[in-house]
Amino acid sequence: MRTLFPTYTHPLPELADDPDTWVVQQHPGQPRRFHQVLGRVDLDWGGRSLADVLADLDTWRAAGVEGLFLDRAPAGSGGVGPVALTVRLAARRGLHRVVLNPGVPTHPLYRDLGVRICTFDGSWSAYQGWDGNGIRPGDGHLVHSVPTEMLTAARRLMGRRGAGFGLATDAVPEVSEATGADAADSAGRCRTTGS
Repeated sequence: MRTLFPTYTHPLPELADDPDTWVVQQHPGQPRRFHQVLGRVDLDWGGRSLADVLADLDTWRAAGVEGLFLDRAPAGSGGVGPVALTVRLAARRGLHRVVLNPGVPTHPLYRDLGVRICTFDGSWSAYQGWDGNGIRPGDGHLVHSVPTEMLTAARRLMGRRGAGFGLATDAVPEVSEATGADAADSAGRCRTTGS
């Protein structure tokens, strides 16, 4: 299982260099040399204009990232067209590695886009009770707010549920009071597990 670090947590400095580890950056900056860097593009559940999304794609291309993390992506059939266009335009810009993060299982049409999909993004308590309907082996699972003593159990549960990439972390994403949903960029380090 590959490890994907979302914007609210980062690898500890002692983490061995691993080109199969993906690190999502909130803003362009100094890329990590031995980890794959994905630039975060907020799709606002399909509410952002194409012009704004394209501006983000161009910014990340100029920053030299290896791909994109399309965060807060729509999951229903109505969002497939705009997401497909975004994926095509990213590929034209040389950004072929794309991770789609609706945080829930998607409409089956998203599977035709050829991107990796995070079908769970939430707390440990929600993950424990999650039924997993609509997921496929290899999907991503991002599990936060895991008590430190439960990190190994969380990783095992991710494996049993067929996660192909993701992270179990004790970090708690900060939420913007302005929107009530945006994860704030946090430079804090935490204990994590995932591969």
